[in-house]
Amino acid sequence: MYKLDDIVPPSRRRETEFPPQQPAAAGRESIRPSLEKPPRFPYLTLGIVLLVVAVSFGALFYFSSATVEVTPNAVSVAVQNSFTASQDTGSLPFQVITAQKIASQGVTGSGTKDVHSFASGTITIYNTQTKAQRLITNTRFATPAGLIFRIHAAVTIPAGSPSKPGSITANVYADQAGSSYNVGPTSFTVPGLAGTPQANMVYARSSQAMTGGASGSIPVVSATVDAQTRSALISALTPDLTASIAAQVPAGYLLLPGAATTTYQELAPAPSQTAGMVDVKEQGTITAVVFPNAALAKAIASSIPALNYQGEPLTIASSSDLQLAMTGAPDVNASSFSFTLAGTASLVYTVDPARIAAAVSGKTRSASEVALTNYPEVKRAIIVLRPFWKQTFPQDPSAISVVIVAH
Repeated sequence: MYKLDDIVPPSRRRETEFPPQQPAAAGRESIRPSLEKPPRFPYLTLGIVLLVVAVSFGALFYFSSATVEVTPNAVSVAVQNSFTASQDTGSLPFQVITAQKIASQGVTGSGTKDVHSFASGTITIYNTQTKAQRLITNTRFATPAGLIFRIHAAVTIPAGSPSKPGSITANVYADQAGSSYNVGPTSFTVPGLAGTPQANMVYARSSQAMTGGASGSIPVVSATVDAQTRSALISALTPDLTASIAAQVPAGYLLLPGAATTTYQELAPAPSQTAGMVDVKEQGTITAVVFPNAALAKAIASSIPALNYQGEPLTIASSSDLQLAMTGAPDVNASSFSFTLAGTASLVYTVDPARIAAAVSGKTRSASEVALTNYPEVKRAIIVLRPFWKQTFPQDPSAISVVIVAH
């Protein structure tokens, strides 16, 4: 039931349903409702995101890699053993190297003296015949310039071959006095064999200069000055000889402490270019035996039973803590050389990248880690596989990179 008050007259309905519009404030426009457009789907943004993802995945596959970073194993062992090396052959070869220098200093002379001395020196006589060759006392040896030297004792040169001649060393003496026979290292023929088949099969060479030849009046210095000067010259020669022999060590070889011997020889004083002065001369010769690093490391490792060495490649990281002892200077013509080593050897295993790559090819990460523990040359191995979800090495070893990490 409706009451009379609930009925709104028609004339008032518009006012009730629509309130009167308020006048706009001064300086402001009236706000009218506007129709909003529905949001558009972000196709461009989605496309960019998908492109970035695709490029990222492509880059991961493009830059995929399989790498093993290996730190070589190293051991330090105490050494106190005897060894025998063979000249350029066998499991432990050796080479003999030599260096020679002359130092001179001008001093005030104390007079002159007449001398008549013969130069002398050492030669190596070679024989390429398949039978031994005997040479009698006073056999002559001629230099290319025609200077004659003689041996003062008979010698027999062992048989040999053109590729490996038999050889022997002998002292020779100049046929005449004088400084002209103080010749440097040179070759010699044997004039007594001229015209025979042996002429080209027996020959000689010297590795050091002939010394001591003098004739006529030569300047002299007092014994005290001479001794003091020569002592100073030897002190100056020593570091020069050490540096010179170190520069001659072949690549891959080691010169151990104690493996070099140095001798000094007084050369005859000579008139200086300055009036009243005499040049005092001293000659130093250093001879050393050197060994291939890898061969010596193997010999040391094999001599230590506790190391349980199985013949893996090794090198000596440092030789400063090893001391070599030998009897006399090494002979350049000797076929073998015996010595002792004492001290501490730092041995580093040599890692063969091809061997490591073959060991892990086709294996999973975990299987590779287990496999590498069986290789004594590997102290530590870090496996890097990209992309990150890749867990297996390629089947082809050449596709695997092995990086050796230095200690």
